Amino acid sequence: MLSVEQTRQRRLSCIASGNGTQTPFLFSAVFCLGRVMKTIIQSSSKTLSIALSAALAISGLALSSDVSAAGKLEKEDLKFGFIKLTDMAPLAVAAEKGFFEEEGLFVQLEAQANWKVVMDRVINGELDGSHMLAPAPLAASVGFGTKADIVTAFSMGFNGNAITVSNDIWQQMKPNVPMDGGKPVHPIKADALKPVVEKYNAGGKPFNMAMTFPAGSHNIKLRYWLAAGGIHPGFYAPPQDISGQIGSDVLLSVTPPPQMPATLESGTIFGYCVGEPWNQQAVFKGIGVPLITDEELWKDTPEKVFGVTQAWAEKHPNTYLAITKALIRAAIWLDADSNKNRKEAVEMLSQKQYVGADVEVLAASMNGTFEYEKGDKRPLPDFNTFFRHNASYPSWSSAVWYLTQLRRWGMIAEYKPDNWYLETAKKVYRPDIYLAAAKELVAEGKAKAEDFPADTRIQPSQNFFIDKIPFDANKANDYLAKFAIGLRGKQTIAGGKVVE
Repeated sequence: MLSVEQTRQRRLSCIASGNGTQTPFLFSAVFCLGRVMKTIIQSSSKTLSIALSAALAISGLALSSDVSAAGKLEKEDLKFGFIKLTDMAPLAVAAEKGFFEEEGLFVQLEAQANWKVVMDRVINGELDGSHMLAPAPLAASVGFGTKADIVTAFSMGFNGNAITVSNDIWQQMKPNVPMDGGKPVHPIKADALKPVVEKYNAGGKPFNMAMTFPAGSHNIKLRYWLAAGGIHPGFYAPPQDISGQIGSDVLLSVTPPPQMPATLESGTIFGYCVGEPWNQQAVFKGIGVPLITDEELWKDTPEKVFGVTQAWAEKHPNTYLAITKALIRAAIWLDADSNKNRKEAVEMLSQKQYVGADVEVLAASMNGTFEYEKGDKRPLPDFNTFFRHNASYPSWSSAVWYLTQLRRWGMIAEYKPDNWYLETAKKVYRPDIYLAAAKELVAEGKAKAEDFPADTRIQPSQNFFIDKIPFDANKANDYLAKFAIGLRGKQTIAGGKVVE
């Protein structure tokens, strides 16, 4: 086994900047010779841990022989995409710490302009895989936006988002926000925003807010928060109307993550939902106030995944397993020993080829705190979680929740029975591949069996949401029926109205 330093000295990986130019690391004649002489690291078959074997048995998954044991890599030189957000960290860490190389992979990381570009380039094969919004593969599977079969075996982590409004909107909201000792009581609910939105609507002025992609977690979480406070975010009616603004009290539109603060500052939008560091950037620039994080909206909410097309996964099973192993190791490193590696991670992410934000801005959320109003910094130890609490595990329950929200807002236009939700989740989210990778890591002494989920069955009803509406992944339609705002049962949108 090569050491990390040895593999780093032989690195072929290039990191592409946002404008598409490629910057080689350690590019030299010695480097090239090392590339030719590279060793493909393969694990031998070993006795697998009892805990992880039990997990696979409980989940009822049967692994094919090409996924259950390490074999020759079908493809070694890979190009992965990402958006400049802190939750791309597992990719950066796997590259910088040599985890990809130790699996025999030579990876180029390339920043993408927006989430649509990410999806298009993965689907057309320009990218082997990418950092991806957690609900995006699910939406693609049902044909919302683009019809494609995309799978994921790795969750990039929990939480990491917030909803931010401009200073002016915050001042209008503040009288409606409960206070304790002169400071706002968190989490702040959309109830406090509702009178402000009503005032704008009464005056004939649209209340504009931004999210990053229609089939994305930011859109879904912003909609959930607004609706929980009685503010209608609007319906979709594909394929005729994909604006998402049918019957809305607010107008939600797409803005790429790095452009959020500038768009807020210009007055084009009054608020947004986005991942870090672009909420803390608003605080540091003095242009906005984060109201609520997604950890407070839904504790331990899956945010991004690493996605590949199903065809790619089937063609490269051993390579996909190796990628998953490297990403799991990166997630473990990010959360190890009470986040002791976060300082190094922040410095890594601050490089322009990754997120390119100031160290201070990145550290504001990555080190277990979060700043709301300027000076109101509070502990939030799990705001960015990459491995603990099973944050890297691709959970079917989480996939079903996202599917219910796609149905709630009309992205899934018609009624689906409960079993459809779980069947769809199983096609897209692949814990079998994740657990196979985990088994190999345990056998190689690179991970501990007890750190992985021992029970992978659908979990019982969860009640971790801001509106306290319990969610049961086995009863998707009962769950949808509990919401005051949103489609339920056999309701559809026709002629701009909800019809039974």
